[in-house]
Amino acid sequence: MSSWQGRITPNARKSAQSEASRSQYNEEETFYRNCRAAYLAVFGTSLESITSKDQLCLALQQAGRNPSRRTLGKYWTQHTKKLNFDDFCEILKKEKPIDKNELMKAFRKIDLNNDGSITQEELYKVLTTKGERMTRGEVKMIMDEADSNNDGKLDYNEFCRLFLMTIEKSQKYAVARLDADAKMKQQQFGSLTSLECLSLPSRKSLVESSQNPETETIPRKGDARFSSKPSTPRSHRTSVSSVINMGATITKNLKLPEPKAIKNWQHAWSKGCFFLEDDGGIVGHRYRLELQQTTNIFLTIAPLNLSQTEEKLSSWMNVDTALYVVRNVGDPEAVEVVCVTELREKERFGWKGELRSGVYHLIPFTTGCRLKKRNKSMIRETKLVYRENGDLMLTKEFRTALSDIFEVIDLDGNGLLNFEEYNFFELRSSGEKCDSEAWAMCRENFDTKKNQLTRQGFMELNLMEANDQEGDPTDLWVTLESMGYNRALEMQEACPFIVDIYAEDCKLKLTPIGLEPTGSLLDSLICKTVMRKGEPKAVKGYNPLVMYTYKTETLITSVIENKSENKVIIHINNENSKNCVSSRGLRTFAMEVSPRTTTVCQHVMPVDERQEWIYSCTESIVT
Repeated sequence: MSSWQGRITPNARKSAQSEASRSQYNEEETFYRNCRAAYLAVFGTSLESITSKDQLCLALQQAGRNPSRRTLGKYWTQHTKKLNFDDFCEILKKEKPIDKNELMKAFRKIDLNNDGSITQEELYKVLTTKGERMTRGEVKMIMDEADSNNDGKLDYNEFCRLFLMTIEKSQKYAVARLDADAKMKQQQFGSLTSLECLSLPSRKSLVESSQNPETETIPRKGDARFSSKPSTPRSHRTSVSSVINMGATITKNLKLPEPKAIKNWQHAWSKGCFFLEDDGGIVGHRYRLELQQTTNIFLTIAPLNLSQTEEKLSSWMNVDTALYVVRNVGDPEAVEVVCVTELREKERFGWKGELRSGVYHLIPFTTGCRLKKRNKSMIRETKLVYRENGDLMLTKEFRTALSDIFEVIDLDGNGLLNFEEYNFFELRSSGEKCDSEAWAMCRENFDTKKNQLTRQGFMELNLMEANDQEGDPTDLWVTLESMGYNRALEMQEACPFIVDIYAEDCKLKLTPIGLEPTGSLLDSLICKTVMRKGEPKAVKGYNPLVMYTYKTETLITSVIENKSENKVIIHINNENSKNCVSSRGLRTFAMEVSPRTTTVCQHVMPVDERQEWIYSCTESIVT
């Protein structure tokens, strides 16, 4: 076992984890509330779709972004017909808000004599020949508003200040209106009779060029996900509610039933990692387990602590983990869930029981409740390289990050990277596998031991890459971000973990076999587990729709089964839940369930495990 694994957290350090959980939760709540406020400032309801590039531009401007034509083209291609609210949220995660420095930089390119002002003629030449071209009248309108002393010049420092102030006021108004609406309990999902109908203060000077009578929301006939009559209040034909009061988890002294003679059992283990994708999906390692005979098994999975100090744990130690043990993975119809790690002791989740001889697949899982995309717009970039006597060197901070990455990808913990381990790293960081010829070059040029890459060799490889780019850190950042690091060199969008397996009566073989998205297979396994163990509730008045809810001490999962021949749109409302975080990231959302299918609705966990949490969810059919 590698010495970097760390120990299970002492109780004295739980408070720091809870504070981190609350901080992340509050950050996500604020982000999604701002998303919803911006969306509802443009559309009547969050069920309404964005149906044109101009509508997308207007919504992004309301959210404080300044999308260029190229930016809009990334998200609205020739094949795009519509974008929904979830798509809008994902775009806002990727696009930074308007920044004064960015605006000032653009204006300085026009200000040829660098006197801090621009003449109307200079502005006209730019705004009528580049980007979203304006008319002379529109340029004059901008000058008239910004030229406070009527000298025919635009003081662009003052203009930027007023521009950003107007955006900020508009956003604050939209959020305040949304909060007031929630407090008054007047908003009904999809209804235009609530405060969502109020109009915003005029932003004519900012968005007039994006407003066009031809780009108003056009109902799409036959659209199953959204009403073809957005101006008509939606109705909830029928619903089913669930309220579950859960006690404080951390006070329950939970223990894993570890076998008494476990030191005499056969032991196999491996490290792995969950990585967040740009679209919010999660990728993780998978394993193959071979048992030569039927035997008792004890298996666990837990986040891997990389911190070198006992006082401060790695930030991902509160991320939930689970391990699905399955058979017959090659046959979707016959795939069998053998067991799931549901027992818990602090950060470890485990299972104990008997397994027959044969081959099993181990699929690690995290709900996404605590491993989510973070806002990166306000992060200061850490320096990666510097020059000393003309030679390029890696900074201390970058070397520390690389050492942690080495520890994560060294799956067997022997302090060396073999070909398979390095291949997983290459697949994650570049999307391509390393062939045998490239691996031979690595062994020839960098420090190795037993034909495997050492930690020093891994450092040398990254230094070579920096030299190849003459100190430009762009490619280095691509690697770091793919491994879950932000620009402050904090690993925030990945969660390393460790899997331990003990067998009483036979040798066992555990092999990492892939780095794959959670995907439909895992969703199917979750649905099967919840339907087998959970509590079913048929929706009153609509028996073909069944809601399954399954709870453990730390997690509640709901699954929707649609037995009918028709698509069904479900509205989920978690607004009355207390001290909870949903894998969906939203208190209210809608989802479409296809005919004769089963789908995971959401996972819900406590924000602060030291306190009671209440799961209160109402699922309604939208008609």
